[in-house]
Amino acid sequence: MTWDHPDRPSRARLFPLIIAFIQIIGVTFASRFAATQVPEAPFRTLDLLGYALLAGSAAAMWLWHVHMTAALATVTALTGTYVSLGYPPGPFFLAFLFTLVGAVVLGHRLAAWVTALAGWLVFVLLGWDNHQLVWRAVVSAAVLTGVLLIAQVIASNRARLLEQRRRRAGDERLRIAREVHDVVAHHISLINVQAGVALHLLDDDPEQARTALAAIKQASRDTLRELRQTLGVLRGVDEQAPRSPAPSLDRIDELVDRFATAGLRVEVRTTGQPRALPTAVDLAAYRIVQESLTNVHRHAGVDSAQVTVGYNTDEVVLDITDRGRGGDAAEGNGLSGIRERVASLGGTVAAGPRPEGGFTVCAVLPTGGDS
Repeated sequence: MTWDHPDRPSRARLFPLIIAFIQIIGVTFASRFAATQVPEAPFRTLDLLGYALLAGSAAAMWLWHVHMTAALATVTALTGTYVSLGYPPGPFFLAFLFTLVGAVVLGHRLAAWVTALAGWLVFVLLGWDNHQLVWRAVVSAAVLTGVLLIAQVIASNRARLLEQRRRRAGDERLRIAREVHDVVAHHISLINVQAGVALHLLDDDPEQARTALAAIKQASRDTLRELRQTLGVLRGVDEQAPRSPAPSLDRIDELVDRFATAGLRVEVRTTGQPRALPTAVDLAAYRIVQESLTNVHRHAGVDSAQVTVGYNTDEVVLDITDRGRGGDAAEGNGLSGIRERVASLGGTVAAGPRPEGGFTVCAVLPTGGDS
């Protein structure tokens, strides 16, 4: 119905041709049937002009993608001319009805109702069999009203589907934005620290500077790899399978090692029985730990932090704590992303300064029971 959209398949533009074919064939058979049943029927013989009006009213539907009001006016004028000239009955009105539906669906509701009223007057006042005026008026009014109401239902469903698509697209953009932020913030933070170390020790301790440069090289490689994986989702292209495992709690030791090279010692403690988690929960848990430790490294002003991963029956609890400055500085820009991740999984999160000093992030992620 919406072939006016430039991205629609080209076959949709054949719809007016199909309507023209149905109108011409339908009216041709209807006129022949009427001639055999009612030889004295006062219908005008279907001539070249009649066929042209039938084809033209359908062809005018192509005006949808140019100007809907022009399409309504042209289709109505051609259909009204067909009726006023006394041509035989039949499905000559299909183009008119479908144009009304299209107008309502595409948001031209008032124009559709005005056009329907004009068409109804033409059909009633200029049509055939004046002695059946009341019957014709009632039936045509009921048909037009029904078509417009159906069109309104279609329009409402279309609007709801478009809103769902926009919401899904927005959620996907937000998810990818979180992924990109977590990858970039974490790795760039490590690169920044190691670059400072290398510059400071370049003359006095070349070997230590070499170690810092090697850490920068590794962090840069990891950044590029994870960004390619994340941006691959944006492109919608899975050119090749990732050659490294996806981020998960199973790789938390690698994360701790990277922070250790940057000067942040992380103590990891596990409670409960570790088990496989749903993919979304596992990725979110890893990113929460990563972002929390990145905030500690950048804002807390300490060289150590503690991470506790608790496995309960139907949830996993993450607690990331430091003994740094606390306050708003410890939150960093990634805390909103942590809250969004937790909320998307139906979990809860609490973050803030500790009474005894430092800062803590505690997230509870539901796992849906034992995996």
